[in-house]
Amino acid sequence: MPFNRPLTSLVRPIALGVTTAAVLVGAGLSSAQAQERVRWQVPIAFPSHLVGLSTPVRYLSESLDEVSGGNINLRYYEPGELIPPFEILDAVSEGRYDAGFTWVGYDQGSIPSLPLFAGAPFGMEPPAYLAWHYFGGGRELLEEIYADYDVHPLLCSMIGPEAAGWFAEPLEDLDQIDGLRIRFAGIGGQVMERLGASVTMIPGGELYQAMERGTIDAMEFSAPAVDRILGMQEIVQNYVLPGWHQTFTTAHLLVNKDSWESLEPQTRAQIDMGCRAATLYGYSESEMENPKALQDFEDEGVNAQVLPDDILHELRRVTNEVQDEIAAEDEMFGRVLESQQDFMRLHGNWHVKGHLPRSYYAPEEIGSND
Repeated sequence: MPFNRPLTSLVRPIALGVTTAAVLVGAGLSSAQAQERVRWQVPIAFPSHLVGLSTPVRYLSESLDEVSGGNINLRYYEPGELIPPFEILDAVSEGRYDAGFTWVGYDQGSIPSLPLFAGAPFGMEPPAYLAWHYFGGGRELLEEIYADYDVHPLLCSMIGPEAAGWFAEPLEDLDQIDGLRIRFAGIGGQVMERLGASVTMIPGGELYQAMERGTIDAMEFSAPAVDRILGMQEIVQNYVLPGWHQTFTTAHLLVNKDSWESLEPQTRAQIDMGCRAATLYGYSESEMENPKALQDFEDEGVNAQVLPDDILHELRRVTNEVQDEIAAEDEMFGRVLESQQDFMRLHGNWHVKGHLPRSYYAPEEIGSND
């Protein structure tokens, strides 16, 4: 026989392996049992089923519970269950809740620079924003901003560009904006005001009724997959693209500073890694669902209008005016804007020269040029 070892010589290593495995499992259980227990109530700004916007907080909650052996429990609550969605920063800052999940641009009234982190007009595309955030100084700037509010911010979700909104008629001229009652967020909302619109902020869960009842004439909220969930296509048939006002959209887990600093390093690392994973989850999910939702809209007769260059050029001109004025009044806004624009100049050279032009993106049918 080519292999003729005594049976006892085989049993010994097997037994040793079982014993080693048992020790490792025991050590793992011991580690899980020894880890601190975290029980946080987390109010969220969006209904938890919205693709890419809020589904990441569900992913975060479930992942942390599993990876910690049940020791880290972030229980999220739907908008309004604990507090109104626009009050999350104040509630976390004051320590009423350990953490909250929100679109930070909602607080631009008190912190003008936040929309630049939440979704900026004519800004970076998502991969570039992630590079700037993690490696270009963006995260440090955001932490500096929130330090004054005793809050530790964690990027915890990202999706690509939004749509530019739902309008009763195709948008052929920016003069049509004058006099509109429109729901529009962030710096883009200030651009709409400059063009003569009456801008209001309405939570996502109230938008369908507002449009149906005529409380507002037009609105923007998110990308196709989310807009489809809200049912806007049942009321309005003109869907304007691209999302010049938000070339990316983020959501953040805002953590009370004392709550964050009281955590053990292992727990902080798990939550940080969980948010990084949730960001990838949200972006990937939205990039899967948005093209399908847009196709469904078009199949159902929605007019998906792409804005012409002359309108985009004018929107960019007005955007630059608005941003320059804010920067002149708010030092931090100016610092963040300068940092982002410096990075865009650097990255733009690579993006233009290193990436294929968009006209080459969609594969051609075989034989289409024959």
